[in-house]
Amino acid sequence: MEPRNVIARYGELYDRSEFQALNEQISYNEYLARCVENPKLARNAFQYVFDMIMSKGTETFERYRKTHTRYKFFDDPEIPVFGLEETLSQLVDFIHGAAGNYGTERRVLLLHGPVGSSKSTIVRRLKRGLEQYSKTKEGAWYTFKWVDLPVVSTDEGPQIYVASECICPMNENPIKLMPIAMRNEFLKELNGAFAETAPDEEKDGLYELGSEGDLNPRCKLFMKLLLERYDGDWQKVIEKHIVVIRRTHNESDRIGIGTFQPKDEKNQDSTELTGDMDFSKIGKFGSDSDSRAFNFDGEFEVANRGLVEFIEVLKLDNAFLYDLLGASQEHNIKPKKFAQVTVDEFIISHTNGAEFERLKNNQFMEALRDRTVKVDVPYLVRWSDEIKVYNQSYGPDKIGKNKHVMPHTLEIATFFAILTRLEETGKSKLDLRDKAKLYDGRQMPNWTPDTVKELRDKHPDEGMKKGL
Repeated sequence: MEPRNVIARYGELYDRSEFQALNEQISYNEYLARCVENPKLARNAFQYVFDMIMSKGTETFERYRKTHTRYKFFDDPEIPVFGLEETLSQLVDFIHGAAGNYGTERRVLLLHGPVGSSKSTIVRRLKRGLEQYSKTKEGAWYTFKWVDLPVVSTDEGPQIYVASECICPMNENPIKLMPIAMRNEFLKELNGAFAETAPDEEKDGLYELGSEGDLNPRCKLFMKLLLERYDGDWQKVIEKHIVVIRRTHNESDRIGIGTFQPKDEKNQDSTELTGDMDFSKIGKFGSDSDSRAFNFDGEFEVANRGLVEFIEVLKLDNAFLYDLLGASQEHNIKPKKFAQVTVDEFIISHTNGAEFERLKNNQFMEALRDRTVKVDVPYLVRWSDEIKVYNQSYGPDKIGKNKHVMPHTLEIATFFAILTRLEETGKSKLDLRDKAKLYDGRQMPNWTPDTVKELRDKHPDEGMKKGL
């Protein structure tokens, strides 16, 4: 009896066309033509992240006599963020300012709040969003690979690399292959096309497309050696040795998303951020300062054109802070034995209250304080929002049909948690239970939205200082 063809049955679920689209390869000329049609292909990391968030849409609502914006990007069913509209609005304002080159692009974003207040969840949502957005047509982004590289020395020229193909180690935009003067002219054309094609409602907040710095050292060396081989014919180098390829952000594959977590001081090494030598290739190229014998696999290089997360950033050794400050302020990093290398990435970090107090009191950390924008991430103080958090972990859809939670358990637990975070009002007629209900939008005699707003404004740090 023939076995059932299980592979054929389930193989129909595999989408081969998606694989082909996400691994597309085109010529350099076609890529430039696409840039003219769709100038957003030249976006930097901040502009890309901002468009990603806005692609999900927004809605406005009123609370405590204030109008707030809710960014639907953070309503993801897998990694939802509940009740932090003010925090998320500050976060998006930071990214919006950076996308428009208003100064925040040269700062480190620091999420600050008590343990368990969703700092890591917000970053995780951004990272997952990059992975999802880069698979869409609107989020497509490209880099390039070198092909047909000479692997042996001949009369035409020396060996260039150990393999005939090499993907750009920092996934840089193919536009950077252009010499500076040519690149500037091309970007001028793109910005003109971008302004013409933008909808009228977006023209006021339109950002400007640009391209900072030079190629990474390895690609710069390839270009130099190939130009020598072809007597300075840049067009011939591009046509014979460059293929543009589509990439997608992927944290597990370390493409466009980097994460750095401090370790024991004895085990910390700055090469984790800026890369290290590839000792297997030093013998082939004769020098440890040859860019072909260097692994551009530090977190800063991995995160180029994406996002890098610094976990518990204030626990970093001071030696790491110099790399962090350079990457944020100058958009440059300094790999060992190489000149400054330009990076294009969104640097986001987080820390708890105790570590932040140490930062404020440490005079040696003044440079970091000046280059940091702090966004507070408090505990929730609205009962209905806290219940959503508990349901996310312990609701009927999460624990399964064969498990049971007693009725009203989650409501009581969340209400108690909220009470521990609130400050006493000093008014005998209003205890913490009534205050929690007012914050949640419940109607109570003699209390109006205006008086609730005054109550909330009187204790703006509720949720930051104490609570379960």
